[in-house]
Amino acid sequence: MFRLINHLITPGERRVEALRQWPSAALGRGVDIDIYLPPDYGRTKYRRYPLVLFNDGQDLPRADFDTVLRALDRGRLAPYFIAVGVYCSADRIREYGTAHRPDYKGRGDRAGVYREFIIRELLPHLREHYRLSERREDTVIAGFSLGGLSAIDIAWAHPEIFGGAGVFSGSFWWRHSPVDPADPDGGRIFHELLLDTPPRPCDQRFWFQCGTLDEAEDRNNNGVIDAIDDTLHLIEILRQRGYGDDRVRYYEVASGEHNPETWGHAMPDFFRWMM
Repeated sequence: MFRLINHLITPGERRVEALRQWPSAALGRGVDIDIYLPPDYGRTKYRRYPLVLFNDGQDLPRADFDTVLRALDRGRLAPYFIAVGVYCSADRIREYGTAHRPDYKGRGDRAGVYREFIIRELLPHLREHYRLSERREDTVIAGFSLGGLSAIDIAWAHPEIFGGAGVFSGSFWWRHSPVDPADPDGGRIFHELLLDTPPRPCDQRFWFQCGTLDEAEDRNNNGVIDAIDDTLHLIEILRQRGYGDDRVRYYEVASGEHNPETWGHAMPDFFRWMM
């Protein structure tokens, strides 16, 4: 049964509305969602706020999200915004990925359904019930690991809706064929998608983070771990397409690992740059 739970991060600061088992016809299940409202949300009637939507919202507490938001708000390091964390399900490996094709193991086969949920169900609900800015520049989607791949895939497919995407330790190794030793960097689905997309305005913004200890794999034996290599190759493609420094940012965390604690460490940079 769908439930709405309200609680405060700190009295007089942000309020969190927790939607539990919010029904999705597209996904055929209930979805847990946390909505972090700005400190002045209840004191204003007409102000509209930017939206930052997170995949893997269940990881935000481990990323110490409350502390991140409190520091941003108190220091006025970014404009007030509404953050929304969408929890993943047991079908995460199927619902996250690239919507136009699954990987070579069939994973991500429900990514198109998940995109439909975000675009056709969740965003309209949020716009109806919360005072969100209608400007695409103020609408951002982000995620962690495979959720980061999902976030940028959704943003890239809908530039009319999303002004940007944030990718924390993105799973850009996602591929349509097994690694070929003769071409170890071939077959990466999202890299090929960027290359194959017809020319269009370069007006979205993309923020990427990697940790130097994200993993240990080095598929092409060039001395750079795959997580960093795949991300830098993707950024190179964006550069070739015309995205400049004002549109692409890379943030590397020394000794950063593939976990919410590292992603929380990187979040202030994400919000300051993206917002």
